[in-house]
Amino acid sequence: LLTNLLYEGIKKMKKLAVLLMTAVMLTAFTGCGGKNDASNGGESGESKYAEAIEIMDAVFGAYEEADKFAVYGGNQENPVMDAPGKFDVTKTEELSYVLGLPEAMASDIEDAASMVHMMNGNVFTGAAYRLKDGVDMNSFAEEARTKILATQWMCGQPETLVIIKVDGSYVITAYGAAETIETFKNNALSTLEGSEVIIETPIA
Repeated sequence: LLTNLLYEGIKKMKKLAVLLMTAVMLTAFTGCGGKNDASNGGESGESKYAEAIEIMDAVFGAYEEADKFAVYGGNQENPVMDAPGKFDVTKTEELSYVLGLPEAMASDIEDAASMVHMMNGNVFTGAAYRLKDGVDMNSFAEEARTKILATQWMCGQPETLVIIKVDGSYVITAYGAAETIETFKNNALSTLEGSEVIIETPIA
């Protein structure tokens, strides 16, 4: 009985810790100015992946133990600790200041998932977006690139941006420390079917 009570107490404390950590991280991102782009010819077609979270889970699962770092996923209302999480695409302001996707681009996506470094999003911030039918991947990627590169960084500047198309339906954006992005990119390309880098650039 005592063991069960302790177990339930630990579960509740962990859930509270996730909520508190997410609130702290979102406040920190806002205070630091926030995070303010493969061609498919505008046709997404059929995809092996039903949801963006499947994309991020697959990449996260490919990490070697030595390369892992503390992450959280999802948006403020549905945070996930130690794993990627589904991101509510109706939270357009949060999409912009946490993931670097302009609010105006939210109308181009129908699903999203995120994976962010627990302590500093400028070390790693990654997201997968399922594009709506008719949205051109190249245009979407270029607009995202422009937005991210124009950000005024105040809590340490990320070094590299990479944008990857997946299976004709998804676009991944990831920025952060060069080594961290290189590992993420390699995991994505080796794990995800139909994946290809469409933009890779230093962040000056």
